[in-house]
Amino acid sequence: MTDLQLGLLAIGGLVVAAVLVFNRVQERKAGRAAQRAFASGHADVLLDAKAAIEVPEPMPSVPAHATGGVEHALPDDRVDYVVVLRTASGMPGAAVLEAWRPLEARFGRRALIAGSDGSGWRRLAAGDLGSYHSLRASLQMVSRAGVVPDGELIEFRAEAENMATRIGANVEAPEMRAALEGARELDRACADADIQVALHVVGVAVDADALAGRPFHATLREDGLTLTLDVARTHEPARAFEAMARAGRQLAGATGRLVDDRGRVLDDRALAAIEAELESVKMALGSRGIEPGSPLALRLFS
Repeated sequence: MTDLQLGLLAIGGLVVAAVLVFNRVQERKAGRAAQRAFASGHADVLLDAKAAIEVPEPMPSVPAHATGGVEHALPDDRVDYVVVLRTASGMPGAAVLEAWRPLEARFGRRALIAGSDGSGWRRLAAGDLGSYHSLRASLQMVSRAGVVPDGELIEFRAEAENMATRIGANVEAPEMRAALEGARELDRACADADIQVALHVVGVAVDADALAGRPFHATLREDGLTLTLDVARTHEPARAFEAMARAGRQLAGATGRLVDDRGRVLDDRALAAIEAELESVKMALGSRGIEPGSPLALRLFS
C-alpha cells in the first residue's frame, strides 16, 4: 500500500470519528434542552398572575378520569413521524401485524400502526381479519421526556422501510430533518403549557377517598391534604381548577386553611387569577389543535 493510500485511509478515519463525536455532542445538547424544557420551571406563569403557586414536577401517574381514548388513538402528524405504506393488491391484517411486531417490540407504545381499506382509518390489533391498501406506521416524536433522538428516528424509518419490503408495499416518508425541527418547536411550546397546580388544605383532618373520581389528584399530607391539577391532561382545566378550589375551601371549612406551596393563604382574588391563567393555557394549546385532556394531549404530555 502506498503512502498516498495510507494517508487517505487516515484522513477517512478522522472524518468518521469527527462525525461520530459531532453526533454525540448534538444528541447530548438535545437531551439537555429537553430536560430544561420539561423541568419544573414554570412557576412564573402563575406568579405573574399573582397566584404565588409553585409548579411541581410532572407526575408520572395518569389521572383515572383521563385515560379513555388513548388506546384508540391514530397516528397524528402533529406529534408523530408517519411513514405511509401502500399497495394495489391489499395487505392482510395478520401479515401486517407480523411484519410490525419487531417495531412494536423495539419502540413500545410510542409506535402506532393504522390501516385503511378505503372506508376510513383504524388501529390494527391482534386478530385483525381486514385487508388494507394503505398503512400509517408512526413513531411519537414528542413527549414529556423531550424529543426523540435523531438516531432513534433514523432507526424507526429504516425498520419501517424493511417492513414495507417484507409485505411488498411502496413507502412515503417525511424528510427527517424538517420533522425533527418541527418536533423541537412543538416541544418548546409544550413546555409553557406543561403546568401542574397544587393547593394545600392544612389544619384539618380530611379524607382523600371522598374526592375519588374528581378531575384532580388528592394526596394526604401530615397536616392535611394536597390537591393537584395536571393542566394539559385535563378537560376544561379552568373549570376543573374551579372545582378543585371549591373542594379545597369546603374541606378547609372554618378551622383549616387553603394555602400555596409556601404556606401563604389563597384568597378569592388569587384563585381567580390562576383560573384565568389556565384558560390562557387552554387557548395556547388550542391554537395548535391540541385540546387539553384529549387523546392527543394525553399522548403528548405522557
